[in-house]
Amino acid sequence: MKVLKRILTELRLYACNQVINQLPSRHLRMLFYRHLMGFHLGASTSIFMNCRFDCAKGLTIGSTTVINQGCRLDSRGGLRIGCNVSISEEVCILTADHDPSRPDFSGRSRPVVVEDYVFIGTRAMILPGVTLHRGAVVAAGAVVSRDVGALDIVGGVPARPLGVRNPQLAYSAEYSRLLH
Repeated sequence: MKVLKRILTELRLYACNQVINQLPSRHLRMLFYRHLMGFHLGASTSIFMNCRFDCAKGLTIGSTTVINQGCRLDSRGGLRIGCNVSISEEVCILTADHDPSRPDFSGRSRPVVVEDYVFIGTRAMILPGVTLHRGAVVAAGAVVSRDVGALDIVGGVPARPLGVRNPQLAYSAEYSRLLH
């Protein structure tokens, strides 16, 4: 029974990452993600084509958030993304890694939290255990290994402070396209 469950889990993930994520219908993808992957997705949230997931469950996304194409979302350690978040193309958010200080290089997981009104630029990487607080901005290509404060703008490798964002955040990140 354990082997059968493992096979079914792997088939679901394979279907998600190799077939479903290629469908040019947002509505069909969202149905699959909600009902078969067990993701909690807010109203008017869009996950564009070619996004990849490391496991079922563990992913919560608030309303009017957009995940652009080609992103990798790892929810093994728990991933919570707030409302009105904009995640650009090819962003990688990791919640699991290996412990280099252990002789067996064992795996470990730590949750990632992306609060409301966060913007993450193209090809940025968010590492396990990080919280991006309300209104934070992560520049394209940045590698974030530490928490980012509310309204802080960071960039670089590793990410360092670049500035502070205007605190008056009153917009909707809702963005959906017919065939994406």
